Amino acid sequence: MAAVKALMERKGIEVSVQRYLIDAMSAMAQGLFASLLMGTILATLGQQLGLQVLVDVGNFAKGAAGPAMAIAIGYALKAPSLVLFSLVAVGVAANQLGGAGGPLAVLVIAIVASECGKLVSGATKIDILVTPFVTIMVGCGLSILIAPPIGAAASSLGALIMWATELQPLAMGVIVSVLVGVALTLPISSAAICAALGLTGLAGGAAVAGCCAQMVGFAVMSFKENRWGGLISQGIGTSMLQMGNIVRNPRIWIPPTLAAAITGPLATCVFGMTMDGAAISSGMGTCGLVGPLGVYTGWLANIEAGSMAAITGFDWAGLVLICLVLPAVLSFAFGQLLRKMGWIKEGDLKLEPVAKPEPAAKAE
Repeated sequence: MAAVKALMERKGIEVSVQRYLIDAMSAMAQGLFASLLMGTILATLGQQLGLQVLVDVGNFAKGAAGPAMAIAIGYALKAPSLVLFSLVAVGVAANQLGGAGGPLAVLVIAIVASECGKLVSGATKIDILVTPFVTIMVGCGLSILIAPPIGAAASSLGALIMWATELQPLAMGVIVSVLVGVALTLPISSAAICAALGLTGLAGGAAVAGCCAQMVGFAVMSFKENRWGGLISQGIGTSMLQMGNIVRNPRIWIPPTLAAAITGPLATCVFGMTMDGAAISSGMGTCGLVGPLGVYTGWLANIEAGSMAAITGFDWAGLVLICLVLPAVLSFAFGQLLRKMGWIKEGDLKLEPVAKPEPAAKAE
C-alpha cells in the first residue's frame, strides 16, 4: 500500500471529492461554456442579425464541446501534455455516445482516462507512443461500454417530465419547471432531453421558466461574489458553472429551484406562455437568449398560421417577468433569507479559476 501511495503521489493522482467532483466539474463547465454555449450565443446572434458567418462559427464551436470538456477536465487534474492532447479523442467519443448524458459521460470517462494516462506518463523511453495509446484506449473503450448507459439514465428523466406534462397546468408547471431547470444545471443536456421529448406548448413554456430561473437566479444571487463577469457567464452562459459549489454546499441550489417552482405555474396558469418554436429551445433558458427567442419565434409562427392574432403587451410582460425579472427577484430574496439563516455563507457562490497543471514528469 505504501508503494501504491508513493506512486500516486509521484504521478499527481489524488482521489478525493475536491479533485473529482469540484475541481474537475468546475473545469468541465468552463470547457462547456467555451464551446457549446459560446457557439450557441454566436449562432443565435448570427441568426438574428442574418450573418451566416456567425452561424457557421457558432456551429464549429458547438461541435467541439466534447473535446473542450475533456481537455478542461485533464487540465484541472494537472495532466501532462501528452495526456491532455490525447483527451481530445476521448471527449469526442464520450460526448457523442453519451447522448443526453454527454457531459456527465465526459466527466466520468475523462477522469479515468486522464488518471490512467498519468500513471504511464514519463515511465518509458517511448512515452510519445505509450501515453497517448493508454489514454485514448482507456477513454474510448470506456465510452463504448458506459457512455450509452449514462445517456440512457439521463434520458430517463424524460419519463418524469412526460408524466408531469399530463397533469393539470398548475402541478405540471411546478414539476416541469423544477425538473428541466435542475437538468440544465446538472452535467447533463437539458436541451437534448427537451428535443428528444419534443417538449413544446405549455410544457415547453414551463421548461423555459425553469431553465431561466436557474441561470438568472444563480447569476443574480452570486453577483456579490462574481460581479459582472459572473452575471454574464451564468446569465447568458450556464448555471452549470456553479456545480462545484453545489457539491460543497447543496443549499445554494435552493433559491433558484424555489424560484422555478413559482415561475413555472405562473407561466402556465397566468400568462399561458407557450414554447411553439424548436423543442430544443425549451431546455436552453437564457443561454444566448435561446429560450426567450424560441417563445418569440413561436409567436411569429402562430401569427403566420392564423392561430394568434398579434403579440400583445400582456405576452411581452409575461415573457420578461418569467424569463428575467421574477427569477432575479425571487432568487435574490430567497438567497438573502438563506444567508441570514447561515445556510449560505460568504464565498459559497464564488466561481474559482481552474488551477494550472504541473510540468509533466520526464521519462527515466
